[in-house]
Amino acid sequence: MSRIPRERTNPAGKRPGKIGRPGKDAPAVEPLNIVHGALPSREVILRFIADHPQKASKRELAKAFGLKGDSRVELKHMLQELEQEGMLQKSRKSLIRPGALPPVTVLDITTRDKDGDLIGRPAEWPEDQGVAPAVAIRQQSPAGRQGKGKAPVAGLGDRILAKIFPAVDRGGPAYTARIIKVIDRRRGASMGVFRTAPGGAGRLLPIERRGEEMVIDPEFTGGAADGDLVEVEIARLGRFGLQRAKVLSVVGSVGSEKAISMIAIHAHGIPHVFPPAVIAEAEEVKPATMSHREDWRDVPLITIDPADAKDHDDAVYAELDPSPDNPGGVIVTVAIADVSWYVRPNSPLDREALKRGNSVYFPDRVVPMLPERISNDLCSLKEGVDRPALAVRMSFSGEGRKIGHTFHRIMMKSAAKLSYQQAQAAIDGNPDDKTGPMLEPILKPLWHAYEVMKHGRDRRQPLELDMPERKILLKPNGTVDRVFVPPRLDAHKLIEEMMIQANVCAAETLEKKRQSLIYRIHDGPTLAKQEILREFLATLGISLAKGGNMRANSFNGILAKAEGTAHQTMVNEMVLRSQSQAIYSPENIGHFGLNLMKYAHFTSPIRRYADLIVHRALVGSLSFGEGGITTDEEAALDDIAAEISTFERRAMAAERETIDRLIAHHLSTRIGEEFAGRVSGVTKSGLFIALPDYGADGFVPISTLGTDYFIYDEAHQALSGEKTGLGYRLGDSVTVKLAEAIPLAGALRFEMLSEGREMPTAVRSFHKAGRRDRGQVRKKPGTRPPRGRR
Repeated sequence: MSRIPRERTNPAGKRPGKIGRPGKDAPAVEPLNIVHGALPSREVILRFIADHPQKASKRELAKAFGLKGDSRVELKHMLQELEQEGMLQKSRKSLIRPGALPPVTVLDITTRDKDGDLIGRPAEWPEDQGVAPAVAIRQQSPAGRQGKGKAPVAGLGDRILAKIFPAVDRGGPAYTARIIKVIDRRRGASMGVFRTAPGGAGRLLPIERRGEEMVIDPEFTGGAADGDLVEVEIARLGRFGLQRAKVLSVVGSVGSEKAISMIAIHAHGIPHVFPPAVIAEAEEVKPATMSHREDWRDVPLITIDPADAKDHDDAVYAELDPSPDNPGGVIVTVAIADVSWYVRPNSPLDREALKRGNSVYFPDRVVPMLPERISNDLCSLKEGVDRPALAVRMSFSGEGRKIGHTFHRIMMKSAAKLSYQQAQAAIDGNPDDKTGPMLEPILKPLWHAYEVMKHGRDRRQPLELDMPERKILLKPNGTVDRVFVPPRLDAHKLIEEMMIQANVCAAETLEKKRQSLIYRIHDGPTLAKQEILREFLATLGISLAKGGNMRANSFNGILAKAEGTAHQTMVNEMVLRSQSQAIYSPENIGHFGLNLMKYAHFTSPIRRYADLIVHRALVGSLSFGEGGITTDEEAALDDIAAEISTFERRAMAAERETIDRLIAHHLSTRIGEEFAGRVSGVTKSGLFIALPDYGADGFVPISTLGTDYFIYDEAHQALSGEKTGLGYRLGDSVTVKLAEAIPLAGALRFEMLSEGREMPTAVRSFHKAGRRDRGQVRKKPGTRPPRGRR
């Protein structure tokens, strides 16, 4: 939400009373730029109500602005006009902006964010206003609460009464909330493992570490067998003893992969069942027509995707630029499925897509953003089938500089569906029956265009991290077969670079048209993270220049110095940790990692809601016909961006946790075996150990490292013995023994077998400087429960 200018005093130099003085629970907000005692403008009134929902009654407004007599009457008339125009609406005794939350709201706590904080949504929300906004719940410790009594504490599934405040931080939920009271505990379903008990009853073992065990009476077991993963609801709450639960559904055996992915889906509140209205709308959709479209069905666009891809939302084609003004130049065409034609704003399909935000990918399944009728059929650019698309034609000079582009709404027909490996094999001299005839007219021009575009990429110097991505291959029964690192082919890089340039074109076009949009932004690393990285690199003899105006190529120089050394992986990981999180925002600050000033996601509208918004913005601003962005959507872009940024982090966490649980399940039969690992994290409590062959992390508690006193050195990312001088640093290669595996928690605990190595002089000097406030940790006998991932 944009803000009007604010200052400490008004133009007359008088303090404007209590305006802008937030309560102790509200975010700090400076005073509005107004004249105390004078009737404010309509804009000031609307902004004040948005920023101060707790002071949004007519009486509070008059008091805040110091209005008396005739001014109060004028204020009353102004508020009535704003209501009649739909700019305000009444909520009990308060006034709110349409679509905004009232100052006190009933929330259902539905999930957690990546930091483990609770996220809630309004218990009641009009369906025609799209997905209900997310609210970050601020838990308040009893010690920090003034007055008598304990602060109410809530958990997942609870319904609460909360005081609402506009969020200050960009990139997260649009609101924060303080709990006033807990209305109802543990609403809805929860999940756990069913264990049989005497007499036909059962026990529910929670899948969350802080979950509670429950009793399931014989009549409520729902046919669950011992070891089944089940969904339950609270059957009865008692003041004493364990809660009673009723089995709603049996997901399957806890040993199956299906159950493991369902744990993540449930734990993160990911919608995975389409409502009947959404399915009905998808089934009733008719194929797109030629209305407002150019006929490009003769252009030999091809799709290049993973071999197991079920939907194909992008196609490419390249040719030499025939213009004499661009010698050596190329024209690259990228066509993207026209999802905006089928998914119209505020339809059931649209509301459900926004509720999901993106598709979520697990090893055994995909939780799609759109029903299969849309994603795998009507919007999939199938070979030899007419499909609607938005296309961008980009011209590049022989030096790889983009010199122009145009957008088109088209009807296309894919000339071929190829896999990355299939296309790469043809270029490498091993064409098959399908790629052989395409080699000269289609594939070689694509690769030539990529070579031209690489000149521009090399000149731009985006951040070039070398972090191999591991894939899990499953057996037919859904268990892990093997973990491997797929090769990084030029075919992957070709598609990636062409998609990046198409995204740049989308942002540039919409900016030129002065059209609101959602950018993909990536801020540079904070000064604090830079300093941590600088101190760490200094221990390796690598310098990092000081200053806040860093660019991606500054980090590339560091990565180049570490390449081929024993520290290469460690340096790549530390550089990655120093980076900020990319988010969606209607306010552009550029993309640090890609080293681009204008960047918007445009190329995957089947699986990302942000791309669908950009498609609608292009359709509307370029007068391409039906399916353009609406004024209501434009007004809600701040909230939409915050929502989909939150949903993206939710998906990433669910995908990562599923991998952890799968690997823990895979290794649970190998307790006592030795593994080659690498120190991937150092904390005061112990060491995180990565198993490169499995893509898994486990923990070595400091209490099992030896008899020495160990000191944690954050700058050097080391744990070292005070007496012996031996210890472990980030990136060290070690041998560990698997001591414990907890598949449901995705946790592995190791015992260290490798002796600590002698610490560098800098670390030993750190010890001599004194142990006070140095993070010294004394090793205690015994062991600790296994810890999960960082």
